[in-house]
Amino acid sequence: MAGDVSMARRLYLSVYNWIVFLGWAQVSWSMILALLENGHEAVYAAIERHLLFAQTAAIMEILHSIVGLVRSPVSSTLPQITGRLFITWGILWSFPETHSHILVTSMIISWGITEVIRYSFFGIKESFGFTPSWLVWLRYSTFIVCYPVGMVSEVGLIYIAFPFMKASGKYCLRMPNKWNFYFDYFYFSAFFMALYVPVFPHLLCYMVAQRKNALSKAKTT
Repeated sequence: MAGDVSMARRLYLSVYNWIVFLGWAQVSWSMILALLENGHEAVYAAIERHLLFAQTAAIMEILHSIVGLVRSPVSSTLPQITGRLFITWGILWSFPETHSHILVTSMIISWGITEVIRYSFFGIKESFGFTPSWLVWLRYSTFIVCYPVGMVSEVGLIYIAFPFMKASGKYCLRMPNKWNFYFDYFYFSAFFMALYVPVFPHLLCYMVAQRKNALSKAKTT
């Protein structure tokens, strides 16, 4: 019985990781073509559909962590996925005025590199029970550059969207209303952006510790 459960888990995670890998591979390939043909202004239009799919699928990783399907702690998984979803839906999808900014391209480059490597790493691991040493190194090393670039790009895009939030009043709930509740998306986004200050060092330290542990194990095998 335990063997059947383990097999089902590996099969599910293998399929999940390969599907999302294909999503991010399509994002990356579409971005490259758009950059070469039309420049960074055309990147978002080329990748939008694939990005919305690949990034939204990551919601499942929060559930995987909560139910213990994977070893990743909720404390690291939740802020990473929540932040990505906020940028994807709450900024890029919600405010088209941000689409042509070069920070979209820098962010997608860092996200694409990270996720193509990460999902292929876990896809191979769950499918075959091992991962090549070069992929282990990439999995636990590329974040050194990609994570800061992605973080700066994300914060920059939130800031760029501020004037459009204020002008449009999108997602705001003004008083009076039947719920007697006030909500301003501009201040919510500003608060969300401020959370990067404590969250960034926390996640960076977590990934550095992961890297040290993973590479030390790789040397002994």
